[in-house]
Amino acid sequence: MTSYLTVARDATAEVEDRGSRFLCTLRRVETEDDARALVAALRREHWDARHHCSAFVLGPDGAIQRSSDDGEPAGTAGAPMLDVLRGAGLSDVAAVVTRWFGGTLLGAGGLVRAYGDAVRGAVAEAGTLRRRLFTELVLELDHADAGRVEGELRSRGVVVLDVAYDARVRLLLAAAPDEVAQVDSLVAAATGGGSHAVPVGERWVDVSR
Repeated sequence: MTSYLTVARDATAEVEDRGSRFLCTLRRVETEDDARALVAALRREHWDARHHCSAFVLGPDGAIQRSSDDGEPAGTAGAPMLDVLRGAGLSDVAAVVTRWFGGTLLGAGGLVRAYGDAVRGAVAEAGTLRRRLFTELVLELDHADAGRVEGELRSRGVVVLDVAYDARVRLLLAAAPDEVAQVDSLVAAATGGGSHAVPVGERWVDVSR
């Protein structure tokens, strides 16, 4: 797994059905604790609501998936919410649908539709971005050469994550795992063979919306 989709921004969407309101809050999260903290915060904020149903998907491969009906009939809230997130191919995301009861029972089909539609609306509002796994590489340069080399690397599409100035200038570069050798070749060309980029780790990076 070298890339996956997540939400581009936080979003909300609301659905109404026979007096009941379904407010979906969609957030990007990284851990189960983050997702549960979101549910707890919304429960405090919307204390007058009857239900705070939730679903979340975590990890580059979406391996962690959880949902909660929070008192609604089994399978009518959390499961359809989770289905929407999975259907959109999203991970590192949590959806919480807060429901204010309007006095009319909607039946299982009505609940499945309302909870699913609320999440679909929020997903459409949030948009998506792709995250890619990059190898981090460190390149150390003399101050006299750093600006020119950095500019040349950027112009050739090399991702520069950070620049640190000390006795020497330290560039933190990023490359897709299958492009590390190509980036090092560009570094060698830009420095006349005097420097090489050294792999130091990996990180997930947002690359496009």
